[in-house]
Amino acid sequence: MNLYNSATRSVEPLTVISNHVGIYVCGVTPYDTTHAGHAFTFLTFDILVRFLRSRGYDVTYVQNVTDIDDDILRKSKELGTTWDELGRSETEKYLNDMRQLNALPFDHYLRATETVPLMVSLIETLVEEGHAYVANGSVYFSAASDPEFGKLSRIPRGEMLAVANERGNNPDDPNKRDPIDFILWQAAKPGEPTWDSPWGPGRPGWHIECSAMALDILGDGFDIHGGGQDLAFPHHENERAQAVAEGNRFARHWVHNGWVMVEGEKMAKSLGNFTDLLDYVAV
Repeated sequence: MNLYNSATRSVEPLTVISNHVGIYVCGVTPYDTTHAGHAFTFLTFDILVRFLRSRGYDVTYVQNVTDIDDDILRKSKELGTTWDELGRSETEKYLNDMRQLNALPFDHYLRATETVPLMVSLIETLVEEGHAYVANGSVYFSAASDPEFGKLSRIPRGEMLAVANERGNNPDDPNKRDPIDFILWQAAKPGEPTWDSPWGPGRPGWHIECSAMALDILGDGFDIHGGGQDLAFPHHENERAQAVAEGNRFARHWVHNGWVMVEGEKMAKSLGNFTDLLDYVAV
């Protein structure tokens, strides 16, 4: 079969080694209701998995859940609940929504909070190799250390910062050497959950989670990395950069689906213009 590869901007044949296809798809951040935009993304890859299996391929389908994140911490405070309880309840709602839609179960469903040691190990290597730096207990990836930074998204360097800032980047972080550098390990803040690390207590950054989990389950040079097109930059660009910096080829095909639009805007929890997925199921 042929797939459009976002990295090369071309339709390419899917070359399969030993009849096995490894697929990693970025999952939800469980702080609010699953909506139709999520369903569109995950059912797109559900159909791809079904098709590949129907053709006799041995598919390993991996999805993650980002169950520790700034949005979860913020939302849990608003609701007066704990961050971990919010994450657990919203994750279960999402999985139930997918069952209601008859989506396939994942072969591996990875929670970020359960795989922190993998991330710490990857960050240690990046620091040792000079691709990351430590500042006041936090660790950052140096975008300048990757001569091909931007290879996946192809966003001109002059436009990167504005896009990244819209999608969670903090350009005013005084610990950064460059505003486009991104956090690998966030030093502990009062009242936030923490894990131990060589740099002190803290929690992992968003991008390192997916790189570590995908490499651990699927190995280097796995077949397909998927997600919504809004993840191409900065999330997938940063994933690729840190994985390649550690010496990996990472994903061979990058596949992104389009957005569900509402009156000219992307359906998103952050915009509040979403429809609860179960409203469609009920119909």
